[in-house]
Amino acid sequence: MSPWFNLTSLKGDRVVSLQLPKNNRILSSTALAVCLLLSIKTTFAQQRRAPEGGQRAVVVDERLAALRDAPDFSATLLHRLSRGRMVAVRGARRTSEGVTFYRVAVTKRTGGWIQSEAVVSTLRKGDDERLLHLIQNSEDFDRAARARIFLDVFPRSPLRPTVLMLYGEAAEKVAAKLSRDASRRLDEKEMLAGGAPVFTYFLNYSGLDRYRRQGIVFVFDRTTKQFHYDGASWREVLRRYPHSPEAADARKLLDALAAVAVK
Repeated sequence: MSPWFNLTSLKGDRVVSLQLPKNNRILSSTALAVCLLLSIKTTFAQQRRAPEGGQRAVVVDERLAALRDAPDFSATLLHRLSRGRMVAVRGARRTSEGVTFYRVAVTKRTGGWIQSEAVVSTLRKGDDERLLHLIQNSEDFDRAARARIFLDVFPRSPLRPTVLMLYGEAAEKVAAKLSRDASRRLDEKEMLAGGAPVFTYFLNYSGLDRYRRQGIVFVFDRTTKQFHYDGASWREVLRRYPHSPEAADARKLLDALAAVAVK
């Protein structure tokens, strides 16, 4: 028998193989964990992609994203789709109540019917404007998350400068709340006892995580112990839309950010 064994995992389109000695339990356990993580990551990525065939769309209103086995509110509920979930629209049906349901594929094996207002698509006229209205009437994290979807899905929309401003304003508004939460939850004695620089505990604060997944980066003022949005969306407004009505406001916000002592 061979003293070696192989561990194989799929990472995207590549097969990752590891050959390790059977008698090395530490290396073997570590390698197995790595392969499992790669498999989980790949599975998650596949779930976020729409299957082939049909019109690509993305869930923006999870409150309406009930996947049913028929285009009817009394039909069997199959799944609740989360915001940001990609689907492929393969048909539509309008009910007697005036509600349109889309027949969608969620994966190669999973599909059903979902209310049309739950999703947006670049191929449906006016969806960028509809999503903008939803963003304007959302708050805090919901506003930031829906704005991020808009920026990803509608790169050429004339409404993009407006959404870039809303995205940045939502980030700066939540920065104040995150500053208060972090100061309350991070114990100074514990931080000093840990041996790491105190400011690094703030920059590793778990409350930042879900905003980071939306592409939002915060800078930290060590003197005041305050987070601030790094201003990326405002810089994009100045870079790509310098003559837009939003440009003047973006410049003012960046000037205010530059005046913050980030040390």
